[in-house]
Amino acid sequence: MPEVRIIAKNFMDMVASMPAMKLDKLYENGFICEAILRSLPPLAKKYVLQQLHIDVPVAAKQLEEWVLPDGFSKHRVAIDRLVQLRVFVEAVDRKNEKTYKVTPTFQRSLQKLLVHGGTLPREPMASNITVRLPTLEDLEAWALEQWECFLLQLISSSQVEKPSNISSSLMKVFQRRLLSQRDRDAPKLTESGFQFLLMNTNAQLWYIIREYISNSEERGVDAADLISFMLEISFHVIGEAYNVNTLTNFQRNIIKDLADLGLVKLQQGRKESWFIPTKLATNLSVSLADSSSRKEGFVVVETNFRVYAYSTSKLHCEILRLFSRVEYQLPNLIVGAITKESLYNAFDNGITAEQIISFLQQNAHPRVAQRAPSVPENVTDQIRLWESDLNRVEMTESYYYDEFPSRDIFEGACDCAREWNGLLWEDSKKMHMVVKTEVHPYVRDYLRRQK
Repeated sequence: MPEVRIIAKNFMDMVASMPAMKLDKLYENGFICEAILRSLPPLAKKYVLQQLHIDVPVAAKQLEEWVLPDGFSKHRVAIDRLVQLRVFVEAVDRKNEKTYKVTPTFQRSLQKLLVHGGTLPREPMASNITVRLPTLEDLEAWALEQWECFLLQLISSSQVEKPSNISSSLMKVFQRRLLSQRDRDAPKLTESGFQFLLMNTNAQLWYIIREYISNSEERGVDAADLISFMLEISFHVIGEAYNVNTLTNFQRNIIKDLADLGLVKLQQGRKESWFIPTKLATNLSVSLADSSSRKEGFVVVETNFRVYAYSTSKLHCEILRLFSRVEYQLPNLIVGAITKESLYNAFDNGITAEQIISFLQQNAHPRVAQRAPSVPENVTDQIRLWESDLNRVEMTESYYYDEFPSRDIFEGACDCAREWNGLLWEDSKKMHMVVKTEVHPYVRDYLRRQK
């Protein structure tokens, strides 16, 4: 079974993959430069700040003298990351030696930001205009509900109590890899789509953002402008209201898509309308590996393959159905069982044993998360064994030969198949043989010549 994996890059990896001209345009924004600086390894930050006010290239050998011998590996990682992001421009001097210099656009923008300070294009609105804003707890609960509603529509739109109209730009992201387009009325999840649902929330968000940016050119949107606006949003204060009228037409379209994902909440007043950033939005410039936003687990797996999920979320229930048999659901408890049939159905949909085990471990209930292991070993071993059962037999297209007129012709045909490395099986007593499909024309030509 072919294995399809989704790699969820972080924002800075996407920035690094952009052409040099677009990066220079991106670095004209001081907040983007600050976001890049925040994402760098500690040693890389030190190099940028040390060279920020140096206008001439610095030799690579001189940079190596800034670190102790045991820190050379970290030095190499720092330099590679700076070159990838085009924060450093690598060149060769007259002596044919490598030199590094801070990219002029990045240097000017960061100098201006550090010396003169920076202000966002918009300030929070006054409280007497916005009246009552949601509390941080209510805002986070809304963002989670919006995100789960968004994902639930992918699995089963019939399970959504309040269906939301997903914009065409976001649907294109899913139709590209996560949803099949064979049935327009009821699109189905692809192998990548099933695997996407087993990712943690951070990885899912990064995947959506990456795909949303990567197909921006098809919508006539400049990827540099899109990244610039999204990173700018990450510097806004959670829970504060910002006037929508301060946005351009391009940014207003983007903010509607971000609202569908739960990154911002849109509200309408009597005269003005505003958007409120959530924690998901302010984390856009944070590394994907950051575990501070990891949510508390809810799954308990027992040695008898029973699964108990302490959750009120319909999304959690639908995700568990991907690889287990859900038996009944109470207001705050989902009870099911991992069976051979349910796992085979998951494997047919492209989900792997390791992804299922990883999901159960990452979402383990706090009562069992501290155990080692959090999921019983007999369960994880059996899941892997059931997957390996599907891979024990390898299918190969072939041709079966019998009724040879003589033993000499049979042995000659076997020799012909061996020469082309295509003989799969032979029975010398009954004069039967099986050859690979690609070798069949050569064996057939040999037999015709014997006639």
